[in-house]
Amino acid sequence: MDAHEVRASLDEALSQKLLQDDLVKQVVAKIERHEEEGPTGTRRQLLATSLRVTPSMSPALHGAVERCRDRLGVEIDTETYVYPSASFNAACVKPEAGRLFLMFSSSLLEAFEGPELAFVVGHELGHHLYGHHDIPIGLILRGDARPPAALALRLFAWSRYAEISADRAGALCAEKDFRAVAQALFRLASGLRRNDLIELDLEALAAQVSDMQAEGETVQRGARSDWFSTHPFSPLRVQALERFQKSAFVMEGGASKETLESEVQRLMALMEPSYLEDKSEVSEMMRRLLFAAAVALMHASKPIVEEEIEAFERLFGPGSWSPRIDPEAVAGTLDSRTEEAVEHVPHARRMQVLRDLCLVARADGRVQAEERMVLREVAEKLELGDELVTQSLEASCEPD
Repeated sequence: MDAHEVRASLDEALSQKLLQDDLVKQVVAKIERHEEEGPTGTRRQLLATSLRVTPSMSPALHGAVERCRDRLGVEIDTETYVYPSASFNAACVKPEAGRLFLMFSSSLLEAFEGPELAFVVGHELGHHLYGHHDIPIGLILRGDARPPAALALRLFAWSRYAEISADRAGALCAEKDFRAVAQALFRLASGLRRNDLIELDLEALAAQVSDMQAEGETVQRGARSDWFSTHPFSPLRVQALERFQKSAFVMEGGASKETLESEVQRLMALMEPSYLEDKSEVSEMMRRLLFAAAVALMHASKPIVEEEIEAFERLFGPGSWSPRIDPEAVAGTLDSRTEEAVEHVPHARRMQVLRDLCLVARADGRVQAEERMVLREVAEKLELGDELVTQSLEASCEPD
């Protein structure tokens, strides 16, 4: 099977659309001009800060990388590095001078082996295989240019589907051993090594996801940020991989790719700002809340500048901003709209609005103290607290 066939459809579609965006093109062109001047120093930095693991130093790791390269059809030369860390982490660094760099934390290499390690290696190689580094999401969000709010939201949405694609590549490298794959995700999230205290129960995990989907009120305070995270463990990723396991890619007579992608999109729907177009009463309440909160953010960092108006209109549509809008009056409706949301909008859906509002706030690369105060006040009134605000403002979306 060609590994390109399993790439998530929305990953590919969103990627193509993003690469046509003018701001994305500008950032990519700037990077390419810099690379034409010579090596960017990535390899030198890795050699100075990490240990290069040669085949003779770790035949097991070398074998895992080579098997995954062969399984996915990755032809570029690779170098593997390990760095000291108590956390389970891995990353694939954009190639330099014809070499692809794989990085693993020391604790991960000590705890992972067999198909679990193969899943992690395959996941990282998947990011390269599917061209995820072609979209420099970190530089776009934190660069000097001011990305419109709508673009920021699309970048976050694409990043989530990029992880789904990489997970599928990892599953192929793990020889489609779904339990080992789920176990690997569980270890990455929990930091637990092998022990007899906790054992992954896939049926219990599936029940947890069903409860979370059926009613957002079941999400406990400690799990809120995980529900909207891209890279940390999420039961949604396990469920998406379970759907993949039951597809025609893995088993004879399994679900078609169209059915697979439809089911995965339905799983991920809670993480998408689809309420901006949906016609339901709850979605209308969510839009009203986001509108008022976005105006309050703009008013807090006054004066309102042209770039903010442009970002606002890209989010809510051309003409949505008007000189006739009284920012103070609209911001004054925030209390009633948050009360309305608390009464009628499910808990997890309120979290989604707050998450999207945070993305709007950080779209220009900085969040002023006045904006943070608005975000905290909205979070408190929505009965969410500061935890999701902090996580959403500081989250990194780089593929890893």
